[in-house]
Amino acid sequence: MRVLGMISGTSHDGIDIAVVEFQDDGEAVTARIEYTTSTPYSPALRERLLRSLPPAPVGFDVACELDTSIGQEFAAAAAAALDAHERAGGGPVDLLCSHGQTVFHWVEGGRARGTLQLGQPAWIAEATGLPVVSDVRAADVAAGGQGAPLVPILDLILLRPFVEAGVTAAALNLGGISNATVLEPGRDPVAWDIGPANALIDAVVTEAVETPDSFDRDGRLATAGSVDARLLESLLAEPYYALPAPKSSGKELFHLQYVQEHLRSAAVELSLPDLVATLTELTARTVADAIIAAGVRALLVSGGGVRNPVLLGRISELLPGVDVRPSDSVGVPSDDKEAVAFALIGWATAHGLPSNVPSATGASGSRVLGRVTPSPLGSALPLVSRASWPAISFAREEARLS
Repeated sequence: MRVLGMISGTSHDGIDIAVVEFQDDGEAVTARIEYTTSTPYSPALRERLLRSLPPAPVGFDVACELDTSIGQEFAAAAAAALDAHERAGGGPVDLLCSHGQTVFHWVEGGRARGTLQLGQPAWIAEATGLPVVSDVRAADVAAGGQGAPLVPILDLILLRPFVEAGVTAAALNLGGISNATVLEPGRDPVAWDIGPANALIDAVVTEAVETPDSFDRDGRLATAGSVDARLLESLLAEPYYALPAPKSSGKELFHLQYVQEHLRSAAVELSLPDLVATLTELTARTVADAIIAAGVRALLVSGGGVRNPVLLGRISELLPGVDVRPSDSVGVPSDDKEAVAFALIGWATAHGLPSNVPSATGASGSRVLGRVTPSPLGSALPLVSRASWPAISFAREEARLS
């Protein structure tokens, strides 16, 4: 079975896609990443989306408009990826799994009450002729979980060799929000959202008039700036960091106004480089503190933050004795890991297998995730019942189609 996984993460910059072939011999499954790509949102849609995110108030009209527009851009990206995959010699894809775009994650009193991802899957099914699994977080929330992170189902596969060697290992994602999955020998896995990774950096860079960028390209701004101790102290006092796992967060908390409020509280005015340097240090410190507290000795890193040498270098400096390496080293490209994870979730749903990790999300039990939009051509998604998860391994990335 081939599954196309797709997601736009908390950086809200575009659509990441991975086509993964799952080969099942009845006892074990080999996953081969055949094709990956990333499609930026159109400038108009990205601007509309950013203007509609919390804390901005929006109405049902805006939600409907975004649901359609995001769905249409996901549909176009999926159709283009299927065509490119076929032209590169890839076989037919059987199923799509779309995470969509998170626009609100409702958390009260440390508990997730609801979560909303937009990107109407009917547009994707119409454009591709394939069934689509979507709305993958809701079942976990309904079962009392945080609905996040969902990537631990992939992380457990990637971290397995470390744990079998007796090493406590973690997978760290540096997207808009940083999250980690920790696997310790003999214990259940745990996972949680640590705090902002790129979210606050991206927010202040996007707002700044002195640069056309929406992120700190190659860490240049952070390199040119200095960390402000007063602002950093104010930011590190955020109560969220002290909450126990499992926990989840997003841009409902970590947004531009959040930074502006802390600047006022600390009574400082900073240049853009100094502000970015301080926010980069915030991410590095909160990540390092979490990894040290968990006793991690090996760390696999993925997400857009891997391309920021200042951020990744600072995390490594704060973690002496920890083996820090990109997820590419275990066969999953760091830029594409979340798209691969949602391909895996789609495959699991097609086989009637749960793909949340209750000890990671706090759900009361395992759940098969998502709902299915049938193919407009009439073919339904065949559910292949399995008693339990098989052993899955990932082929190295050089096996991918070009």
